[in-house]
Amino acid sequence: MIILNETIIIDPEIHTDWLAWVKAEHIPAVMATGHFNSFRILNVLSSPNEGFTYCIQYDADNLESYEAYEQTAASALKHIHIKQFENKLVVFESIMQVVN
Repeated sequence: MIILNETIIIDPEIHTDWLAWVKAEHIPAVMATGHFNSFRILNVLSSPNEGFTYCIQYDADNLESYEAYEQTAASALKHIHIKQFENKLVVFESIMQVVN
């Protein structure tokens, strides 16, 4: 299994609005691409950053599914996410593989 991990550091001012938007708009759009089987939202409790830090993790069956997402939908969805909350968040991604 491959996990796309989006880490988002959010200005406290927009935290509530961001969380509502992500649940209503962003995650459904990512899942609608059909490249991921499930997702989870995690609140990072120990972060050196100011503001709120969250991770959104999307589970794909294999690397090919993730790569198909990157080639077909990722750029547009990332742009919308960043534009929606311009200058109020920082997003970075990690791609992980489940070992056990």
